Amino acid sequence: MYHKMKKVTLINNKQTIIDVRLGKNVKIYHFANLYGCKIGDNTKIGAFVEVTKGVIIGKNCKISSHTFICDGVTIQDNVFIGHNVTFINDKYPRATDQRGIMIKAGGWKLEKTVVEKDASIGSSATILCGITIGEKAIVGAGAVVTKNVPANSIVVGNPARVIRRSIKL
Repeated sequence: MYHKMKKVTLINNKQTIIDVRLGKNVKIYHFANLYGCKIGDNTKIGAFVEVTKGVIIGKNCKISSHTFICDGVTIQDNVFIGHNVTFINDKYPRATDQRGIMIKAGGWKLEKTVVEKDASIGSSATILCGITIGEKAIVGAGAVVTKNVPANSIVVGNPARVIRRSIKL
C-alpha cells in the first residue's frame, strides 16, 4: 500500500503538509496540518485536523474535522473518525522533568495505539494510549477509552464500557 506513495510538502496560508506520504485520491481539506505521516488511498482528511509524524492511516478512511492524531497511532483501512477526536500517546505527560528542565522529544515514553479495520470512533471521543480498538468496533461520541475495545463491540461513557458485543453491521 505504501510503496508507491507520493511524498508531498506543501505550506501555504490554508494548510501545512510536510514530508507526508500520500496514496492515490487522498482529499485534504483546508487548515489541516500533516507532518511526516502516511495516508492511504481514497482517505479524506477534514478541516482543522492535525496528524503528526509517525502516524499511519490506512486506505478508505474518513478523518473528520478538528481531530488530533499523534505519533504512535496506526489507523487501519476503512475507519471512520468523528469530529474532534483526540488521541493521546503518553500515559504520564509532563512539561518538565524532576529538575525543572523542559522535556524534549524522546524524553518520554511513546505508547502505541491501533485502530483496527472497519472501526468507528464517535465525535469528541478521547483515546488514551497503549490500547487497541478492535475490528468493526464502535466507540460512542464523547467516550473516554482507557483500555482495549473488543472487536465487534460498542463502547460508551467515561471510562468507556462495553454495552453490546458481537454487533453485526
